Amino acid sequence: MIAIIDYGMGNLHSVSKAVERLGHEAVITDNPETIAAADGAILPGVGAFGDAMQNLRETKLDEVAKAYAASGKPMLGICLGMQLLFSESEEYGKNEGLNLLPGKVLRFAGDYKIPHMGWNKLSFLQEQSPLFNGLTEGHVYFVHSFHAKPELASDLLATTDYYQQVTAIVGRGNVYGMQFHPEKSGELGMQLLGNFLALTSSQG
Repeated sequence: MIAIIDYGMGNLHSVSKAVERLGHEAVITDNPETIAAADGAILPGVGAFGDAMQNLRETKLDEVAKAYAASGKPMLGICLGMQLLFSESEEYGKNEGLNLLPGKVLRFAGDYKIPHMGWNKLSFLQEQSPLFNGLTEGHVYFVHSFHAKPELASDLLATTDYYQQVTAIVGRGNVYGMQFHPEKSGELGMQLLGNFLALTSSQG
């Protein structure tokens, strides 16, 4: 079973349906016991970093997420959920994140269209990552005004180009993040999500 963590911010149902299409049981939940018992956990998210962290703290799901990451079972952050994995964000002032990955989330700055919205090609930096098993580089769908800057190059698995190198996929140990929405990114997005689910012991 895959737990999709419900902290009040996210397109939970589209992620849930994608997990089910890939042959896994998905449960949208804010129950700590259910999350802890899951074979894999997904932290989705749409909205502002500070509001998301406030919701997580008020429901104590921040500690649940940290404990899950420490359990060694696979965990995936999507979009805002990926940004929450980092130490802090500058969105609407400085906000502390889950600090599972060292680094900061910064606003795009430049004379170009913000938010970054559309299909962009991934560049795999660490092709040995299990997320990339059997895959070739292709396009996925982004919608974001802020981007993550990992402190450690080893945590950066894939990038895209939007007037600069932009973090697209991160990972350390059992914790992964995707800035784009894999469930809305066509065949490649579903393959990447499927490779994450293959790391779990979940079956439909």
